[in-house]
Amino acid sequence: MASILTNTSAMAALSTLRSISSSMEDTQSRISSGLKVGSASDNAAYWSIATTMKSDNQALGTVQDALGLGAAKVDTAYSGMDSAIEVVKQIKTKLVAATEDGVDKTKIQEEITQLQAQLTSIAEAASFSGENWLQAKVTGGTAADTNKSVVASFVRDAAGVSVKKVDYTLSATNVLFDTGGNTGLLDQTSNIENDGVVVNVNINGTTQSYNVAKYTTAQVIATAGVTFDASGNIAATTASDGAGAGVGFVKVAEDTWVAATEQNPAASTGQEAFAKEAATTHVWQITTTALAASTNATSVSALSIGATTTKTQLTGMISLVDSALTKMTSAAAKLGSISSRIDMQSSFVSSLTDSLSSGIGKLVDADMNEESTRLKALQTQQQLAIQALSIANSESQGVLQLFR
Repeated sequence: MASILTNTSAMAALSTLRSISSSMEDTQSRISSGLKVGSASDNAAYWSIATTMKSDNQALGTVQDALGLGAAKVDTAYSGMDSAIEVVKQIKTKLVAATEDGVDKTKIQEEITQLQAQLTSIAEAASFSGENWLQAKVTGGTAADTNKSVVASFVRDAAGVSVKKVDYTLSATNVLFDTGGNTGLLDQTSNIENDGVVVNVNINGTTQSYNVAKYTTAQVIATAGVTFDASGNIAATTASDGAGAGVGFVKVAEDTWVAATEQNPAASTGQEAFAKEAATTHVWQITTTALAASTNATSVSALSIGATTTKTQLTGMISLVDSALTKMTSAAAKLGSISSRIDMQSSFVSSLTDSLSSGIGKLVDADMNEESTRLKALQTQQQLAIQALSIANSESQGVLQLFR
């Protein structure tokens, strides 16, 4: 039946053309965006998963940046500690050299002083983004002063989202200088044993024995301004007089001297009568505080040697420096292990980011080879549909032939 009002063939051809055009729009959208799931309407489940994973991936990007910042802090501290170790090694070498006979200890101390200044400079310079892990307020400090951390990872689990950190606490075992006290590796004090000799001292008529530092004749002579009396027993750095003002040494045995202070005998009541000149015009004494001390405290950053420094004291200083080196090496090893962990975590985050990106791509990315092939097919189908519609529309034209 031929009808000019209802063309069933044209309607079918038009429906097919519309369907093809709709498919072409979807395919062209996928080709232009590169996504087969560009919105929730395309595939709600895949779109939801991909959106969440993209958010996590962005968070991992921030973690990667934070890891870089943390690595910079740790590497700065490690570099400073490593440099400080080399300087302390040089100080140890200088002290060992000072134990040799005939060396100029004053010159060696000048070198040590410069090395100590370098240690201070290293500690002050080892700062990154306002944080210094080698110089901090350990004594009397707050948690903000001592508790440090660097971001390590970003985790999404059943409990939710969390950021994991690597903690590092500043303490007397890893800080070079304590700005709040003297507990740092380089400023904490330690007792250095004096090379002592036991002497008898009369205090108010009572004789007591004390262990005091001793000096050789060469060390006494090396002291600037030293003079000897007529008997060669007393060396003073200032002229002896009745008022008592000399500071020098008293010989207690062969090649053995002890430091003493000249006092006025008229005011010597209650004083420690250590030695007297033959004419009894001068009294030499040592204060009770000095007598009681057989050790003196010093630190790596403050140790000092001079012409009168004994080998026993040098040995104690070398031991002090060696102990500091051991602790510094341990602290550097810990910083190195943290740096290594951060590097591994950074590599893992980078790999994880790639994996997430790949997973997201599998869910929402369009297969361009497939889509281009589909587009070519749809274009062919569209052309055929147009021709079919044209044929269907031409059928009504045949009715006109019946009226000729």
